[in-house]
Amino acid sequence: MRTKHHNTTSILAAALLGAAFGLAPATAQNITTPAQKATAQRVAQAGVALDELAANAPESYTVKGGDTLWAISGLFLKQPWRWPELWGMNINEIRNPHLIYPGQVLTLDKSSGRAVLRAGTASGGLQTVKVSPRTRYSSLADAAIPTLASNLIEPFLAEPILVDEAAHSNAPRFISSDNERVLFAKGDRVYARAALPNDLATEKDSPANYRVYRNAVPLKDPTTGQILAYEAQYLGSAELVRGQSVRDVTGKDGKPAKEIVPATFDIVGNKEEMRAGDRLVPEPKRDFPTYVPRAPSKVIDGVRVMSMYGNTVARAGQNSIVSLNKGAADGLEVGHVLAIIKDGRTINDNTVTPRQEVKLPDERNGLAMVFRTFDKVSYALILQINDGVKVGDRLINPR
Repeated sequence: MRTKHHNTTSILAAALLGAAFGLAPATAQNITTPAQKATAQRVAQAGVALDELAANAPESYTVKGGDTLWAISGLFLKQPWRWPELWGMNINEIRNPHLIYPGQVLTLDKSSGRAVLRAGTASGGLQTVKVSPRTRYSSLADAAIPTLASNLIEPFLAEPILVDEAAHSNAPRFISSDNERVLFAKGDRVYARAALPNDLATEKDSPANYRVYRNAVPLKDPTTGQILAYEAQYLGSAELVRGQSVRDVTGKDGKPAKEIVPATFDIVGNKEEMRAGDRLVPEPKRDFPTYVPRAPSKVIDGVRVMSMYGNTVARAGQNSIVSLNKGAADGLEVGHVLAIIKDGRTINDNTVTPRQEVKLPDERNGLAMVFRTFDKVSYALILQINDGVKVGDRLINPR
């Protein structure tokens, strides 16, 4: 089996439910001027300064199965998101990291007074790690190392559901099972009704697979209090067997009438048990994007953590997922790396009389990478953390 890879950033929101619910998915934006691009190209081709290398950067490293782009970059660089510069790639080529494979030997070249990473095989033949901006065909069995460990994000791709209030109110809902059970699980047959006439159809090109959700909770901007979207609890998946229909009946008054026949579903997977009142949305097309960690090319202001996904803990740790109050409309893109800031505490200075109130300096608490974007909302994975992340914490451009 073969698949087609394009040398552009894949936007995760294309696999979301934004279009179905009026939440516009993000698209790649051209946010650099020609002059900025020219500068970036010169810097990238020149490599990085030697003092940007990690303290124990190896002279060479052999790529192994299970390695990730982020981990390897961290071996060589103090700032892993600057890997395109180290690998001598220009700004038009940094969108595709499918260039490092197990068995390749990465060698650090400092001969020019700056650091460039070159790749070859164990038998020699070093070459600069570089891709061309073209369409590439490759087997699904190709072993290019991923940017991040796939288990950190892949479960998330099938779960979160963003809706707006109107779409949530009109979403089809389960009303009963065929065996009078109160709770539904995989293998059960259940029935659903749709508020809109054309929903739950079984015509050609109509969706057959659906996600089931519950409890759409508001995502509020911690600064303004504005509701930016609603995040729903993912319960599982269901397959439409028979669509909702209308049949002719005789009413109680003896006159001809129309009666809605509920749609029939089979539960094909469940994370949690379902029940009457749970709602359905069409399953979006799955996308398997390429994540390319990099610093934003312009200053991103006002980014705050809105919530921790999937749990109720007060603080999120490493490999946790958080929602952010900014999205594509604010310049955030899939792959942007942001520094998490811990606000300095305010203390009473007891060394002077009278005591004085003093705010301690803010400190960088870790790093997060944006991997899913909407116009006003984004999701990020916490890559590194010193202390827990909480709602309201700031994120800024990494330095």
